Amino acid sequence: MGLISNGTTIFDAGAVAGGGSMTFIKKLTASNASTLKFQDGSADVVLDSTYKEYLFTFANIHADTRNAEWTVGFRDGGTNYDGQKTSTFFQSFHYEADTNAALGYRTEKELTEEDTVQLLTFENHEDADMNLAGSLTLFNPGQATFVKHYTARVQFSNAGFSQECFTGGYSVGAAIDGVEFKMASGTFDGVVCMYGIA
Repeated sequence: MGLISNGTTIFDAGAVAGGGSMTFIKKLTASNASTLKFQDGSADVVLDSTYKEYLFTFANIHADTRNAEWTVGFRDGGTNYDGQKTSTFFQSFHYEADTNAALGYRTEKELTEEDTVQLLTFENHEDADMNLAGSLTLFNPGQATFVKHYTARVQFSNAGFSQECFTGGYSVGAAIDGVEFKMASGTFDGVVCMYGIA
């Protein structure tokens, strides 16, 4: 059964009409892990020009170290996840006690043609019930002509307040064939899933 609006099919048999289909590629589960890596051609991972867009979702990511930051690195044909990036970084927060809230741009978290990891969160907390969730989208990583854009949105709790971080940027150079997630320090638990969007 489909959903039709004003004579146009929106959904039909579970698929979005007129949009690209989303294909599950890989799920990685971390337990006291230092990294999770998605590398093209390794362990059934496809990260090339097969899809124009790749979506990574994070769930129940729990840092084992106080104030560790969730990060991403891109591999551009070499062996390291040090693809050069230029980016922006916004943070919002709201305290449970309603004593403070803010939205701001964090210049110290942005990158300017740097080969370091991209921070996706500001500070994570190691308390047992603290965790983060969110997603990162990587656009057209399989081509080498244009820059490869990415956006990420992450929501997390930190000992008495809620934070949300948004970052976006681009990576230059060769095609991206690997994505690595890790905490800036220490280990973590949680699940990251990868999807290709046609």
